[in-house]
Order: sequence, then C-alpha cells, then structure tokens
Amino acid sequence: MKTYESYREFKKPSWAPPAWIFGPVWTFLYCLIAISFGAVFYKTLAHQIPATIALPFVLNLVFNFSFTYFLFGLKNYYLAAADVLLVLATLIWATFAIFPIIPWIAYMQIPYLLWVSFATVLQLTVTYLNR
Repeated sequence: MKTYESYREFKKPSWAPPAWIFGPVWTFLYCLIAISFGAVFYKTLAHQIPATIALPFVLNLVFNFSFTYFLFGLKNYYLAAADVLLVLATLIWATFAIFPIIPWIAYMQIPYLLWVSFATVLQLTVTYLNR
C-alpha cells in the first residue's frame, strides 16, 4: 500500500507507532464516527437538533478525509500539520456542541479525541523532522 510505504520513508520520532497500527485503529474509530456522527446528521435532518450543531461534525469529516491527501498525495507536511490541527479543533468544537444535547455522542468521541490528540503531536513532530 502506498501510504504504508510513504509512512516508512518519513523521518519520525522514536515513539511513532508502526504503520500497521493505523488500519485497525482507524477502522475502530470510523465505526464510532459512523454511529455518532450518523446520529447527529439524522437528528439534524429530522429537525430534532439545530443544523448549527452538525456544522463542526461536517467540517471534521472534511478535514479528516483531507489529511491523507495532503500528507500522502501531495506529500505536504505543512498542509497536513495545519489540517490535523483543524481536525482536532473541529472535534473539540463538535464534542462541546453536542454534549448538552446528547451526552452519549460526546462520550463516544473520547477515543477519537485521544487518537487525534496523539496524531496531532505526531504530525507536528513529523513536520518538524522533515522540514
């Protein structure tokens, strides 16, 4: 797989996880995202919650899906670093926006938030090492 090969070529910190770990982690996280974000989008379309609550969830998906293209497609560490910061920021925004309305959805974001926090530090370090 091209992304695994590219990941191996990056200068990485000693604490960076091996390439194979990303597949299982993201599979698990995308399952949580599908359930929780799906609930937000459903409730928004059913007019059970305001559309403004769904905005950070939509933006988070856009930034999340853009990351792979920026890092592995364009091989642009700086765009990837900026993007991962936006993934983290929109995830925090989404979690705080939904918590007062549907707390279980906010709680489902905890593993995603932990991983994205780690991934942000990792990407910022990779960007620095590969400048």
